Amino acid sequence: MSALFTCEDPAVWTQVHEKYWEVVQAKGKKPEKLLTLDKWYQEELPSVIAGRSDKYVTQSELVKLMEWKLTRGKFRPRLQQLVASNSEETVEKCSRKAFSLLPDVQAAIAELSSLKAVGAATASAVLAAGAPEQAAFMSDEAVESVPGLKPIKYTAKHYDLFLSKMVQHSKKLNKADRGQDWTPHRLELCLWAWAVATRQQLPLLDQVDVKGGGVTEKCSDEEQRPTKKRRTK
Repeated sequence: MSALFTCEDPAVWTQVHEKYWEVVQAKGKKPEKLLTLDKWYQEELPSVIAGRSDKYVTQSELVKLMEWKLTRGKFRPRLQQLVASNSEETVEKCSRKAFSLLPDVQAAIAELSSLKAVGAATASAVLAAGAPEQAAFMSDEAVESVPGLKPIKYTAKHYDLFLSKMVQHSKKLNKADRGQDWTPHRLELCLWAWAVATRQQLPLLDQVDVKGGGVTEKCSDEEQRPTKKRRTK
């Protein structure tokens, strides 16, 4: 799955990004729930955070963000219960301080991680919602798509390695395509969509050619299909 990350052609990344919502709709047993939560996280929450004089999230927003995170990835109901035990005052105070610490992302991650049930991954989701140009959500799919980051470790140090590579690659894409706004957050969307489409063998990205690292690959099970056709002839 690292083929997309090693690609430096903005046109390819744009093709994948354009298919993001279709991949969301095609994923999982409850696609409508994920679509609703994802629309909220990707569009509504960032707008709400940006509209505040000081950036922060409320306790209810943190709880809903956790629901989104678990629906989009691995579901762990215990985390929902624990994150809901944080008080409104504590969440607002902690998240307000975390955003004020930017661009020191590591300090912001450490601050948010003081909340119950909030680790590096959840903290990264909070920061990505309010500062997508500085942070990217630490999703399993995105981390596994970056060469050299397996196995995943849900630590601040591992997130720092992940984010540094995402920031570097977003700069490369912006240099090659000045008409786009490639942020670490936007790269995560693409890597997640690519990984999900590949694993679930969704045909949505079959026609996307990835050329990177001297390798040309196509998403999903495209390589398998010609083989099957040849066998039936």
